[in-house]
Amino acid sequence: MTNLAVSSSAGAAVSAASVAASSTASTPSAGSGSTLSQADFLQLLTAQLKYQSPSSPADPTQMASEFAQISTVNGINQLNTQVSDMQSSAAAGQMAQAANLVGKQVAVSGDTLTPNASGVAQGAFNLANAAQDAQVSIYNPNGTLAATQDLGALSAGQQSFTWANGTPGTQYLYQVSAASASGAAVTATPYTVYTVEGVNVSGTTPTLNVQGSATPLPVSSVQTVLGASA
Repeated sequence: MTNLAVSSSAGAAVSAASVAASSTASTPSAGSGSTLSQADFLQLLTAQLKYQSPSSPADPTQMASEFAQISTVNGINQLNTQVSDMQSSAAAGQMAQAANLVGKQVAVSGDTLTPNASGVAQGAFNLANAAQDAQVSIYNPNGTLAATQDLGALSAGQQSFTWANGTPGTQYLYQVSAASASGAAVTATPYTVYTVEGVNVSGTTPTLNVQGSATPLPVSSVQTVLGASA
């Protein structure tokens, strides 16, 4: 429970009515003379009203301020509880989302291809518009051309391709060039594809352990899910 400082009017009321109040009200349970719990605060306000002097009643402005203070603190406590509950719910949702990705291929921003033990690499990209013809150029780590693939006509949106002639574990770069029926260039956004092997929960939010990378991937970095790994 959040503690509050004793206001001057509340303190004065307690001093003036301490003898009378002792026989009709229990002693406040605050841990020290300078702090009050919410229940103690309300108890003192009740005593202040009950034992105020008829010739010198409590200042209503001060009373309103005291009520506003305890109401504000109570509202902050409720808000903190709600935020904590929301954070717990969000963490559970992220964990479930990450667990569902194990064994699947996910695409993140990037332009690399890393063949598996069989020399097969999966690539993915997004086309801004439909293309009459699309071609992938794959480059060795030293920048020389390793291979090209003609993908033909493709619709707008997510596309993928498979390259089967790579050296296992080698990281290649690739570029996608595409043109519309009128010959205009079509923007292609490349992705790096990883196979999810597990979920890492050592941090504040779950991350993905992926094949071919020693660095776990944040779940938020996933652009799209391709499906089960080959």
